[in-house]
Amino acid sequence: MAKHVSDEPVTSVLPGGDIPFSSTHEFSADEEVLAALGYKSEFKREFSLFTTFCVSFAVLGLLPSFASTLFYGMGYAGTAGMTWGWVIAMVGIQSVACSMAELCSSMPTSGGLYYAAAVLAPPGWGPLAAWITGWSNWLGQVTAAPSVNYGTAAMILAAASIQNPDYVPTNYQTFLLTTFIMLIHGVMSSLPTKTLARINTIGSTFNILALIVVLILIPAGTDRESRGLPRFTSSKEVWGDIYAGTEFPPGISVLMSFVAVIWTMSGYDSPFHLAEECSNANIASPRAIVLTSAVGGTFGWALQLVVAYTVVSIDDVLGSDLGQPFAAYLIQCLPQKLVLAILALTIIAGFSMGQGCMIAASRVTFAYARDDCFPGSSYWKQVHPKTLTPVNAVWFNCGIGILSLLLIFGGSVAIGALFSIGAIAAFVAFTTPIFIRVFFVGDRFRAGPWNLGRFSLPIGAVASGFVILMVPILCLPSVRGKDLTAELMNWTALVYGTLMLGVLVWWVVDARRWFKGPKVNVEHMMLGRDGAERSGCQ
Repeated sequence: MAKHVSDEPVTSVLPGGDIPFSSTHEFSADEEVLAALGYKSEFKREFSLFTTFCVSFAVLGLLPSFASTLFYGMGYAGTAGMTWGWVIAMVGIQSVACSMAELCSSMPTSGGLYYAAAVLAPPGWGPLAAWITGWSNWLGQVTAAPSVNYGTAAMILAAASIQNPDYVPTNYQTFLLTTFIMLIHGVMSSLPTKTLARINTIGSTFNILALIVVLILIPAGTDRESRGLPRFTSSKEVWGDIYAGTEFPPGISVLMSFVAVIWTMSGYDSPFHLAEECSNANIASPRAIVLTSAVGGTFGWALQLVVAYTVVSIDDVLGSDLGQPFAAYLIQCLPQKLVLAILALTIIAGFSMGQGCMIAASRVTFAYARDDCFPGSSYWKQVHPKTLTPVNAVWFNCGIGILSLLLIFGGSVAIGALFSIGAIAAFVAFTTPIFIRVFFVGDRFRAGPWNLGRFSLPIGAVASGFVILMVPILCLPSVRGKDLTAELMNWTALVYGTLMLGVLVWWVVDARRWFKGPKVNVEHMMLGRDGAERSGCQ
């Protein structure tokens, strides 16, 4: 016997006693949960736990993510940051993932963290909490695909440079190639849900297999010995030496290197945004979140160890003319044919990752447009009648992403801001509802079927503390004092801060008058004191 919609274990934005109702439609189990949150089902539920995990793991894209952020992970603290630094960072990240999964089980909707912030905030503060969380999350999502695709394009051009040493990629060529990849992903992300699930299953499977192959190929194929070096660097050197990649104390440098871990591991929120397309969402989606973070963290650390034990010269990796540190690292320790083979695997995995990012971002844009957060929301929230996917949202994000790629012409530091902005924006969005849940909610939170039990508040406190520590760290430049110039400045605080300040000014000047948080779009009836009587009259 199916539960009544009012009995679903959800924490809903609906006022107390407000029960969704339809006299012409019998809710399925998933529709019932969504209706209890105030929404009608608009997508086909063709994602399962496995296919949701596949999209999420594709967005995580460990191999291309690692390759794209090696400059920060290795460049700030060297191999120490890549080994024990990764483990420390993963404690905080896994705490965030588990706390997020608990929220997802209680509120399995595409609005995700934005919806959770609105529901959990103290009375009167819900719209502002949703506004800040939503815009921060959107900034992280909309910069994900262009930053991933920029890394992929840079690897393609680096491979061309390896084959032809006389060729030096230009910013103009990198921009055009990245834009071309963005347009391909826009077309692919506009396909029907079932097709997307199949594509991402293939892509995620390839990502996992490529990662395993690379984990085997690098230590098995390294030619360090032919260069007069031991096959692997000693553990004492790998774990003990902190590379002086910044002008800050060693401990701060290790914390600064966490930007690579945070950005690499930031895709585990995707199951939350795909919850309305997933069957058995209030269990499958949170499981996919935790599974993505755990599997990604384990495999990611293995990749860090392999590179840390085989890198020859960190200075040469960072200063290579190739413009891609991962390619420069591979040349140091592998024969050229093997270098090109690994780059090919990484490029294909990066292509799949960029497409997964585009899908996840479009669902976030759709959910926020559904609540009229954007100018022109009536257009961006439309679901295509044939594909039953938010095609307009896909191309809206694609256009914004291409515009953000103009940072390429500002140099490596400027385009690098995309990675830092993605990390800090995602972390602020991830943790705002968790922080509210831990310190302000009390017993108002109604746990879903997947929950942390008595460990909920301690794990949430660890997650909140980790993010509070990391947000200012992510804004630090690598140099300071008289050495700090505009070219070496960390532009994260300025770019992210300016955008979020604009969002807050918009709130004060105008948005607070009309934005009231998530908008319900289901028919409903009030079941108050005479609820049972009125229910029987329908």
